Amino acid sequence: MPFTTEERYRAYADWSADYIETIKNNTQNSPWRTNFHIETPHGLLNDPNGFSYFNGKWTLFYQYFPFGAAHGLKSWVHTESTDLVHFEPTGTMVYPDTPLDSHGAYSGSAMQFGDKLFLFYTGNVRDENWIRHPYQIGALMDANGKIEKMDKILIDQPDDTTDHFRDPQIFNFKGDYYAIVGGQNLDKKGIIKLYKAVDNDYLNWEYVADLDFNNDLTAYMMECPNLVFIDEKPVLLYCPQGLDKSILDYDNIYPNLYKIAQSFDPETATMVEPSPLQQLDYGFECYATQAFNAPDGRALAVSWLALPDVEYPTDRYDYQGCLSLVKELTIQDGKLYQYPVEAITSLRTDSQIFAPKAATNNCYELELTVEADSKIDLVLFADANEKGLKLSIDPANGKVTLDRKDCGEAFALDFGTERHCQIDNQVTTANIFIDKSVFEIFINKGEKVFSGRVFPRQDQTGIAVLAGQATGNYYSLDYGRKTH
Repeated sequence: MPFTTEERYRAYADWSADYIETIKNNTQNSPWRTNFHIETPHGLLNDPNGFSYFNGKWTLFYQYFPFGAAHGLKSWVHTESTDLVHFEPTGTMVYPDTPLDSHGAYSGSAMQFGDKLFLFYTGNVRDENWIRHPYQIGALMDANGKIEKMDKILIDQPDDTTDHFRDPQIFNFKGDYYAIVGGQNLDKKGIIKLYKAVDNDYLNWEYVADLDFNNDLTAYMMECPNLVFIDEKPVLLYCPQGLDKSILDYDNIYPNLYKIAQSFDPETATMVEPSPLQQLDYGFECYATQAFNAPDGRALAVSWLALPDVEYPTDRYDYQGCLSLVKELTIQDGKLYQYPVEAITSLRTDSQIFAPKAATNNCYELELTVEADSKIDLVLFADANEKGLKLSIDPANGKVTLDRKDCGEAFALDFGTERHCQIDNQVTTANIFIDKSVFEIFINKGEKVFSGRVFPRQDQTGIAVLAGQATGNYYSLDYGRKTH
Protein backbone atom coordinates (compact mmCIF):
# COMPACT_ATOMS: atom_id res chain seq x y z
CA MET A 1 0.00 0.00 0.00
CA PRO A 2 1.56 3.35 -1.00
CA PHE A 3 2.35 6.01 1.58
CA THR A 4 -0.19 8.78 1.97
CA THR A 5 1.04 12.32 1.48
CA GLU A 6 0.77 12.90 5.23
CA GLU A 7 3.05 9.91 5.80
CA ARG A 8 5.42 11.19 3.11
CA TYR A 9 5.51 14.62 4.78
CA ARG A 10 6.35 13.02 8.11
CA ALA A 11 8.83 10.54 6.65
CA TYR A 12 10.56 13.33 4.81
CA ALA A 13 10.69 15.40 7.97
CA ASP A 14 12.16 12.45 9.91
CA TRP A 15 14.62 11.59 7.17
CA SER A 16 15.74 15.17 6.85
CA ALA A 17 15.47 16.21 10.50
CA ASP A 18 18.71 18.16 10.36
CA TYR A 19 17.51 19.98 7.26
CA ILE A 20 14.15 20.85 8.86
CA GLU A 21 15.89 22.02 12.03
CA THR A 22 18.14 24.22 9.92
CA ILE A 23 15.10 25.77 8.22
CA LYS A 24 13.38 26.39 11.55
CA ASN A 25 16.45 28.00 13.05
CA ASN A 26 17.05 30.07 9.95
CA THR A 27 13.46 31.38 10.03
CA GLN A 28 13.71 32.29 13.69
CA ASN A 29 16.87 34.30 12.95
CA SER A 30 14.94 36.64 10.67
CA PRO A 31 14.84 40.24 11.93
CA TRP A 32 11.40 40.70 10.35
CA ARG A 33 9.19 38.18 12.18
CA THR A 34 5.82 39.73 13.00
CA ASN A 35 4.16 39.96 16.42
CA PHE A 36 0.42 40.12 15.80
CA HIS A 37 -0.03 38.80 12.26
CA ILE A 38 -0.48 35.14 11.32
CA GLU A 39 2.82 33.90 9.95
CA THR A 40 4.18 30.45 9.11
CA PRO A 41 6.75 28.94 11.52
CA HIS A 42 8.85 28.20 8.43
CA GLY A 43 8.25 27.63 4.73
CA LEU A 44 5.63 29.37 2.63
CA LEU A 45 2.23 30.70 3.67
CA ASN A 46 -0.19 31.80 0.99
CA ASP A 47 -3.98 31.99 0.61
CA PRO A 48 -6.31 32.22 3.62
CA ASN A 49 -8.77 29.34 3.40
CA GLY A 50 -11.86 28.04 5.17
CA PHE A 51 -12.59 31.29 7.05
CA SER A 52 -15.72 30.48 9.04
CA TYR A 53 -17.42 30.19 12.42
CA PHE A 54 -17.53 26.71 13.92
CA ASN A 55 -18.19 25.19 17.32
CA GLY A 56 -18.29 28.58 19.01
CA LYS A 57 -14.98 29.78 17.61
CA TRP A 58 -13.60 31.46 14.51
CA THR A 59 -11.76 29.12 12.17
CA LEU A 60 -9.11 30.20 9.70
CA PHE A 61 -6.78 27.98 7.68
CA TYR A 62 -3.82 29.04 5.60
CA GLN A 63 -2.14 27.28 2.71
CA TYR A 64 1.29 25.99 3.62
CA PHE A 65 4.43 24.45 2.17
CA PRO A 66 6.83 23.69 5.05
CA PHE A 67 10.11 22.99 3.26
CA GLY A 68 11.13 26.47 2.14
CA ALA A 69 9.93 29.73 0.60
CA ALA A 70 8.57 28.03 -2.51
CA HIS A 71 5.17 27.10 -3.94
CA GLY A 72 5.46 23.35 -3.44
CA LEU A 73 3.00 20.66 -2.38
CA LYS A 74 0.28 22.55 -0.49
CA SER A 75 -1.55 21.63 2.68
CA TRP A 76 -3.82 23.64 5.01
CA VAL A 77 -2.95 24.67 8.57
CA HIS A 78 -5.86 25.18 10.98
CA THR A 79 -6.01 28.07 13.45
CA GLU A 80 -8.84 29.21 15.68
CA SER A 81 -9.77 32.31 17.62
CA THR A 82 -12.30 33.63 20.10
CA ASP A 83 -11.89 37.29 19.18
CA LEU A 84 -10.75 37.44 15.51
CA VAL A 85 -7.41 38.87 16.64
CA HIS A 86 -5.61 36.10 18.51
CA PHE A 87 -5.39 33.03 16.29
CA GLU A 88 -3.70 29.90 17.60
CA PRO A 89 -2.69 26.82 15.57
CA THR A 90 -4.50 23.67 16.70
CA GLY A 91 -2.28 21.04 15.10
CA THR A 92 -5.01 20.07 12.62
CA MET A 93 -3.97 20.03 8.98
CA VAL A 94 -5.57 19.18 5.65
CA TYR A 95 -2.96 17.13 3.85
CA PRO A 96 -2.96 16.34 0.12
CA ASP A 97 -3.24 12.64 0.90
CA THR A 98 -5.90 11.14 -1.40
CA PRO A 99 -6.15 10.42 -5.12
CA LEU A 100 -8.39 13.50 -5.42
CA ASP A 101 -5.86 16.01 -3.99
CA SER A 102 -2.54 14.21 -4.44
CA HIS A 103 -0.65 17.22 -5.81
CA GLY A 104 -1.96 19.87 -3.47
CA ALA A 105 -4.84 20.97 -1.28
CA TYR A 106 -5.64 24.20 -3.11
CA SER A 107 -7.84 27.04 -1.93
CA GLY A 108 -11.40 26.78 -0.70
CA SER A 109 -13.99 27.79 1.85
CA ALA A 110 -15.93 26.33 4.78
CA MET A 111 -19.35 26.35 6.42
CA GLN A 112 -20.81 24.62 9.46
CA PHE A 113 -23.46 21.95 8.88
CA GLY A 114 -24.83 20.32 12.00
CA ASP A 115 -21.93 19.54 14.31
CA LYS A 116 -19.33 19.38 11.49
CA LEU A 117 -17.45 21.96 9.47
CA PHE A 118 -17.70 21.33 5.74
CA LEU A 119 -14.48 22.16 3.91
CA PHE A 120 -14.94 22.82 0.19
CA TYR A 121 -11.68 23.06 -1.72
CA THR A 122 -9.81 22.30 -4.93
CA GLY A 123 -7.85 19.08 -5.14
CA ASN A 124 -4.94 19.50 -7.51
CA VAL A 125 -4.05 16.26 -9.30
CA ARG A 126 -1.46 15.57 -11.99
CA ASP A 127 -1.60 12.40 -14.08
CA GLU A 128 1.33 10.41 -15.50
CA ASN A 129 1.59 12.92 -18.35
CA TRP A 130 1.64 15.82 -15.86
CA ILE A 131 -1.76 17.00 -17.07
CA ARG A 132 -3.62 18.85 -14.32
CA HIS A 133 -7.05 17.68 -13.14
CA PRO A 134 -8.73 20.18 -10.80
CA TYR A 135 -11.39 18.60 -8.62
CA GLN A 136 -13.74 20.53 -6.33
CA ILE A 137 -13.91 18.20 -3.35
CA GLY A 138 -14.93 18.20 0.29
CA ALA A 139 -14.08 17.12 3.81
CA LEU A 140 -15.72 17.28 7.21
CA MET A 141 -13.95 18.43 10.37
CA ASP A 142 -15.37 17.63 13.80
CA ALA A 143 -15.02 19.63 17.01
CA ASN A 144 -11.86 17.69 17.89
CA GLY A 145 -10.18 18.60 14.62
CA LYS A 146 -10.55 15.18 13.02
CA ILE A 147 -10.70 15.43 9.22
CA GLU A 148 -12.83 13.00 7.20
CA LYS A 149 -12.50 13.41 3.44
CA MET A 150 -15.25 12.61 0.96
CA ASP A 151 -14.26 10.10 -1.71
CA LYS A 152 -16.22 11.74 -4.53
CA ILE A 153 -15.79 14.72 -6.83
CA LEU A 154 -18.37 17.34 -5.94
CA ILE A 155 -17.80 19.53 -9.01
CA ASP A 156 -15.68 18.26 -11.90
CA GLN A 157 -13.88 20.39 -14.46
CA PRO A 158 -16.48 21.69 -16.95
CA ASP A 159 -16.05 20.98 -20.64
CA ASP A 160 -15.84 24.70 -21.43
CA THR A 161 -12.90 25.52 -19.12
CA THR A 162 -9.20 24.80 -19.11
CA ASP A 163 -7.55 23.10 -16.15
CA HIS A 164 -7.51 26.48 -14.40
CA PHE A 165 -10.70 25.93 -12.44
CA ARG A 166 -10.45 26.36 -8.69
CA ASP A 167 -11.19 28.14 -5.38
CA PRO A 168 -14.82 27.22 -4.54
CA GLN A 169 -16.61 29.56 -2.15
CA ILE A 170 -19.81 28.36 -0.49
CA PHE A 171 -22.40 30.88 0.68
CA ASN A 172 -25.99 31.05 1.86
CA PHE A 173 -28.43 33.28 0.02
CA LYS A 174 -31.97 33.48 1.41
CA GLY A 175 -31.82 29.96 2.82
CA ASP A 176 -30.27 28.25 -0.19
CA TYR A 177 -26.64 27.21 -0.56
CA TYR A 178 -24.58 28.25 -3.55
CA ALA A 179 -20.95 28.17 -4.58
CA ILE A 180 -18.87 30.16 -7.02
CA VAL A 181 -15.71 28.81 -8.63
CA GLY A 182 -13.05 30.78 -10.49
CA GLY A 183 -11.91 29.60 -13.88
CA GLN A 184 -10.60 30.16 -17.37
CA ASN A 185 -12.68 29.42 -20.45
CA LEU A 186 -11.39 27.79 -23.62
CA ASP A 187 -10.66 31.24 -25.08
CA LYS A 188 -8.28 31.78 -22.13
CA LYS A 189 -10.56 34.36 -20.54
CA GLY A 190 -11.31 34.54 -16.83
CA ILE A 191 -14.81 33.56 -15.73
CA ILE A 192 -16.71 32.69 -12.55
CA LYS A 193 -19.25 29.85 -12.46
CA LEU A 194 -22.24 29.64 -10.10
CA TYR A 195 -23.52 26.35 -8.66
CA LYS A 196 -26.43 25.50 -6.40
CA ALA A 197 -26.66 22.75 -3.78
CA VAL A 198 -29.60 20.52 -4.76
CA ASP A 199 -32.05 20.42 -1.83
CA ASN A 200 -29.29 22.14 0.21
CA ASP A 201 -27.21 18.98 0.06
CA TYR A 202 -23.54 19.98 0.07
CA LEU A 203 -22.68 16.69 -1.64
CA ASN A 204 -24.86 17.42 -4.67
CA TRP A 205 -24.19 20.50 -6.81
CA GLU A 206 -25.80 21.61 -10.05
CA TYR A 207 -24.50 24.23 -12.47
CA VAL A 208 -26.60 27.39 -12.73
CA ALA A 209 -24.69 29.65 -15.16
CA ASP A 210 -21.58 31.70 -15.55
CA LEU A 211 -21.84 34.63 -13.18
CA ASP A 212 -22.98 37.81 -14.94
CA PHE A 213 -21.17 40.75 -13.32
CA ASN A 214 -20.35 42.76 -16.47
CA ASN A 215 -17.20 40.72 -16.97
CA ASP A 216 -14.92 42.68 -19.30
CA LEU A 217 -13.23 39.40 -20.41
CA THR A 218 -9.74 40.89 -20.44
CA ALA A 219 -8.34 38.86 -17.52
CA TYR A 220 -7.01 35.40 -18.31
CA MET A 221 -8.00 33.90 -14.93
CA MET A 222 -10.31 34.74 -12.04
CA GLU A 223 -8.72 33.64 -8.78
CA CYS A 224 -10.25 33.53 -5.31
CA PRO A 225 -13.78 34.85 -6.04
CA ASN A 226 -15.92 35.62 -3.00
CA LEU A 227 -19.52 36.82 -2.86
CA VAL A 228 -20.76 38.41 0.37
CA PHE A 229 -23.83 40.43 1.21
CA ILE A 230 -23.75 43.77 3.00
CA ASP A 231 -27.06 45.51 3.70
CA GLU A 232 -28.51 43.00 1.20
CA LYS A 233 -26.20 44.25 -1.53
CA PRO A 234 -23.93 41.64 -3.16
CA VAL A 235 -20.22 42.42 -3.10
CA LEU A 236 -17.97 40.38 -5.39
CA LEU A 237 -14.28 40.27 -4.44
CA TYR A 238 -11.88 38.59 -6.85
CA CYS A 239 -8.39 38.59 -8.36
CA PRO A 240 -8.52 38.99 -12.17
CA GLN A 241 -5.07 37.94 -13.35
CA GLY A 242 -3.93 39.77 -16.47
CA LEU A 243 -6.70 42.37 -16.35
CA ASP A 244 -6.22 44.98 -19.06
CA LYS A 245 -5.04 48.22 -17.43
CA SER A 246 -7.37 50.19 -19.67
CA ILE A 247 -10.19 48.71 -17.55
CA LEU A 248 -8.54 49.68 -14.26
CA ASP A 249 -5.03 50.97 -13.80
CA TYR A 250 -3.15 48.96 -11.16
CA ASP A 251 0.50 48.69 -10.21
CA ASN A 252 0.91 45.26 -8.63
CA ILE A 253 1.67 42.14 -10.64
CA TYR A 254 -1.94 40.99 -10.05
CA PRO A 255 -4.82 43.04 -8.59
CA ASN A 256 -7.38 42.29 -5.87
CA LEU A 257 -10.62 44.08 -6.83
CA TYR A 258 -14.33 44.27 -6.10
CA LYS A 259 -17.73 45.27 -7.47
CA ILE A 260 -20.89 46.21 -5.55
CA ALA A 261 -24.25 45.39 -7.15
CA GLN A 262 -27.77 46.48 -6.25
CA SER A 263 -29.13 42.94 -5.97
CA PHE A 264 -28.45 39.31 -6.82
CA ASP A 265 -30.60 37.03 -8.98
CA PRO A 266 -29.48 33.43 -8.32
CA GLU A 267 -31.76 31.92 -10.97
CA THR A 268 -29.92 33.74 -13.74
CA ALA A 269 -26.60 34.09 -11.87
CA THR A 270 -26.81 37.85 -12.27
CA MET A 271 -25.38 40.66 -10.20
CA VAL A 272 -27.88 43.41 -10.97
CA GLU A 273 -26.42 46.83 -11.79
CA PRO A 274 -22.84 46.13 -10.74
CA SER A 275 -20.56 49.06 -10.04
CA PRO A 276 -17.36 49.69 -11.96
CA LEU A 277 -14.31 47.77 -10.78
CA GLN A 278 -12.68 49.18 -7.65
CA GLN A 279 -9.34 48.62 -5.92
CA LEU A 280 -9.75 46.66 -2.71
CA ASP A 281 -6.35 47.81 -1.43
CA TYR A 282 -4.07 50.56 -2.71
CA GLY A 283 -0.88 49.13 -1.22
CA PHE A 284 1.82 46.81 -2.46
CA GLU A 285 0.74 43.41 -1.08
CA CYS A 286 -2.87 42.29 -0.82
CA TYR A 287 -4.14 39.21 -2.61
CA ALA A 288 -6.47 36.22 -2.38
CA THR A 289 -8.78 38.02 0.05
CA GLN A 290 -11.29 35.62 1.59
CA ALA A 291 -14.57 36.98 2.93
CA PHE A 292 -17.71 35.43 4.37
CA ASN A 293 -20.92 36.40 6.10
CA ALA A 294 -20.64 35.47 9.76
CA PRO A 295 -23.65 34.03 11.63
CA ASP A 296 -24.33 37.52 13.05
CA GLY A 297 -24.52 38.90 9.49
CA ARG A 298 -21.23 40.77 9.46
CA ALA A 299 -19.04 40.46 6.39
CA LEU A 300 -15.51 39.60 7.53
CA ALA A 301 -12.41 39.43 5.36
CA VAL A 302 -8.74 38.50 5.60
CA SER A 303 -6.03 38.78 2.95
CA TRP A 304 -2.71 37.24 2.02
CA LEU A 305 -0.05 39.95 2.39
CA ALA A 306 2.13 38.77 -0.46
CA LEU A 307 1.73 38.22 -4.18
CA PRO A 308 2.28 35.27 -6.52
CA ASP A 309 5.46 35.25 -8.60
CA VAL A 310 7.26 37.79 -6.39
CA GLU A 311 10.43 37.12 -4.40
CA TYR A 312 10.73 38.56 -0.89
CA PRO A 313 13.78 39.25 1.32
CA THR A 314 12.51 36.68 3.85
CA ASP A 315 13.10 33.95 1.23
CA ARG A 316 16.71 33.64 2.37
CA TYR A 317 15.38 32.86 5.85
CA ASP A 318 13.32 30.00 4.36
CA TYR A 319 9.91 31.56 4.86
CA GLN A 320 7.49 33.87 3.07
CA GLY A 321 4.06 35.37 3.53
CA CYS A 322 1.67 36.41 6.30
CA LEU A 323 -2.02 37.20 6.65
CA SER A 324 -3.62 40.60 7.22
CA LEU A 325 -5.65 41.65 10.20
CA VAL A 326 -9.27 40.52 10.06
CA LYS A 327 -11.37 43.33 8.65
CA GLU A 328 -15.10 43.99 8.83
CA LEU A 329 -16.61 45.12 5.52
CA THR A 330 -19.33 47.77 5.44
CA ILE A 331 -20.92 49.97 2.78
CA GLN A 332 -21.17 53.70 3.36
CA ASP A 333 -22.44 56.09 0.69
CA GLY A 334 -22.01 53.38 -1.93
CA LYS A 335 -18.37 52.77 -1.01
CA LEU A 336 -16.87 49.61 0.47
CA TYR A 337 -15.14 50.25 3.79
CA GLN A 338 -12.86 47.76 5.51
CA TYR A 339 -11.56 48.17 9.04
CA PRO A 340 -10.05 45.86 11.68
CA VAL A 341 -12.49 44.24 14.08
CA GLU A 342 -13.09 46.03 17.37
CA ALA A 343 -11.02 43.55 19.40
CA ILE A 344 -7.84 44.92 17.80
CA THR A 345 -7.97 47.65 20.46
CA SER A 346 -7.20 44.97 23.07
CA LEU A 347 -3.59 45.04 21.86
CA ARG A 348 -3.13 48.62 23.04
CA THR A 349 -0.98 48.80 26.18
CA ASP A 350 -0.52 52.54 26.60
CA SER A 351 -1.40 55.82 24.94
CA GLN A 352 0.90 58.72 24.17
CA ILE A 353 0.26 62.00 22.37
CA PHE A 354 1.52 61.66 18.82
CA ALA A 355 4.98 63.12 18.27
CA PRO A 356 8.13 62.17 16.37
CA LYS A 357 10.14 59.33 17.94
CA ALA A 358 13.81 58.55 17.50
CA ALA A 359 13.14 54.84 18.10
CA THR A 360 10.29 52.39 18.64
CA ASN A 361 10.03 48.61 18.66
CA ASN A 362 8.23 48.80 15.27
CA CYS A 363 5.11 47.34 16.85
CA TYR A 364 2.52 50.06 17.33
CA GLU A 365 -0.62 51.82 16.11
CA LEU A 366 -0.95 55.48 15.19
CA GLU A 367 -4.38 57.10 15.25
CA LEU A 368 -4.06 60.44 13.49
CA THR A 369 -6.27 63.29 12.34
CA VAL A 370 -5.24 65.66 9.54
CA GLU A 371 -7.30 68.81 9.07
CA ALA A 372 -8.81 69.90 5.76
CA ASP A 373 -6.66 72.23 3.64
CA SER A 374 -3.52 70.80 5.25
CA LYS A 375 -1.16 67.84 5.01
CA ILE A 376 1.44 65.77 6.83
CA ASP A 377 4.51 64.02 5.47
CA LEU A 378 5.50 61.17 7.78
CA VAL A 379 8.33 58.68 7.74
CA LEU A 380 7.65 55.32 9.40
CA PHE A 381 10.55 52.93 10.03
CA ALA A 382 12.68 56.08 10.02
CA ASP A 383 16.46 56.10 10.51
CA ALA A 384 18.55 58.97 11.88
CA ASN A 385 18.48 60.60 8.44
CA GLU A 386 14.68 60.39 8.28
CA LYS A 387 14.75 57.72 5.59
CA GLY A 388 12.16 54.95 5.67
CA LEU A 389 8.56 54.37 4.59
CA LYS A 390 7.27 57.78 3.53
CA LEU A 391 3.56 58.48 3.95
CA SER A 392 1.98 61.72 2.75
CA ILE A 393 -1.61 62.45 3.81
CA ASP A 394 -2.58 65.52 1.85
CA PRO A 395 -6.25 66.54 1.99
CA ALA A 396 -5.38 69.96 0.54
CA ASN A 397 -4.37 68.29 -2.73
CA GLY A 398 -6.75 65.35 -2.38
CA LYS A 399 -4.14 62.62 -2.26
CA VAL A 400 -2.47 59.96 -0.10
CA THR A 401 0.95 58.79 -1.26
CA LEU A 402 3.10 55.94 0.05
CA ASP A 403 6.74 55.37 -0.99
CA ARG A 404 8.91 52.49 0.27
CA LYS A 405 12.04 53.08 -1.84
CA ASP A 406 14.12 54.16 1.20
CA CYS A 407 12.85 51.50 3.61
CA GLY A 408 15.34 48.69 4.08
CA GLU A 409 15.85 46.03 1.43
CA ALA A 410 14.41 46.75 -1.99
CA PHE A 411 12.31 44.11 -3.76
CA ALA A 412 9.70 43.81 -6.53
CA LEU A 413 11.19 46.89 -8.18
CA ASP A 414 9.59 46.00 -11.51
CA PHE A 415 6.30 47.15 -10.00
CA GLY A 416 7.50 50.47 -8.60
CA THR A 417 8.00 51.80 -5.07
CA GLU A 418 5.12 54.27 -4.85
CA ARG A 419 1.36 53.91 -4.44
CA HIS A 420 -1.35 56.54 -4.08
CA CYS A 421 -5.09 57.15 -3.92
CA GLN A 422 -7.43 60.12 -4.12
CA ILE A 423 -9.21 61.54 -1.06
CA ASP A 424 -11.54 64.48 -0.47
CA ASN A 425 -10.34 67.75 1.03
CA GLN A 426 -11.84 67.24 4.45
CA VAL A 427 -10.82 66.23 7.94
CA THR A 428 -9.01 62.93 7.33
CA THR A 429 -8.16 60.18 9.79
CA ALA A 430 -5.53 57.46 9.53
CA ASN A 431 -5.13 54.35 11.65
CA ILE A 432 -1.69 52.92 10.97
CA PHE A 433 -0.71 49.46 12.20
CA ILE A 434 3.01 48.67 12.16
CA ASP A 435 4.25 45.14 12.91
CA LYS A 436 7.99 44.68 12.33
CA SER A 437 7.74 44.23 8.55
CA VAL A 438 4.03 44.80 7.91
CA PHE A 439 2.03 47.98 7.54
CA GLU A 440 -1.73 48.29 7.27
CA ILE A 441 -3.00 51.85 6.85
CA PHE A 442 -6.71 52.64 7.07
CA ILE A 443 -7.74 56.08 5.80
CA ASN A 444 -11.03 57.46 7.17
CA LYS A 445 -11.73 54.24 9.07
CA GLY A 446 -11.33 52.07 6.00
CA GLU A 447 -12.55 54.18 3.09
CA LYS A 448 -9.11 53.58 1.52
CA VAL A 449 -6.56 50.98 2.63
CA PHE A 450 -2.82 50.53 1.99
CA SER A 451 -1.31 47.18 2.99
CA GLY A 452 2.13 45.76 2.38
CA ARG A 453 5.55 44.60 3.47
CA VAL A 454 8.82 46.38 4.08
CA PHE A 455 12.07 44.90 5.36
CA PRO A 456 13.78 47.67 7.31
CA ARG A 457 17.37 47.81 8.46
CA GLN A 458 18.06 47.39 12.16
CA ASP A 459 18.42 51.15 12.62
CA GLN A 460 15.07 51.95 10.97
CA THR A 461 12.72 52.11 13.96
CA GLY A 462 11.75 55.77 14.33
CA ILE A 463 8.86 58.03 13.35
CA ALA A 464 9.73 61.33 11.67
CA VAL A 465 7.61 64.28 10.58
CA LEU A 466 9.04 65.95 7.48
CA ALA A 467 6.35 68.58 6.96
CA GLY A 468 2.90 69.57 8.16
CA GLN A 469 1.16 68.27 11.22
CA ALA A 470 -1.42 65.89 12.61
CA THR A 471 -2.97 65.30 16.00
CA GLY A 472 -3.59 61.93 17.58
CA ASN A 473 -2.15 59.10 19.61
CA TYR A 474 0.61 56.53 19.57
CA TYR A 475 -0.27 53.12 21.04
CA SER A 476 2.19 50.38 21.90
CA LEU A 477 0.77 47.01 20.87
CA ASP A 478 1.16 43.71 22.70
CA TYR A 479 -0.27 40.53 21.21
CA GLY A 480 -0.18 38.87 24.64
CA ARG A 481 -3.10 40.95 25.90
CA LYS A 482 -6.03 38.70 25.05
CA THR A 483 -9.72 39.48 25.20
CA HIS A 484 -12.54 36.96 25.05
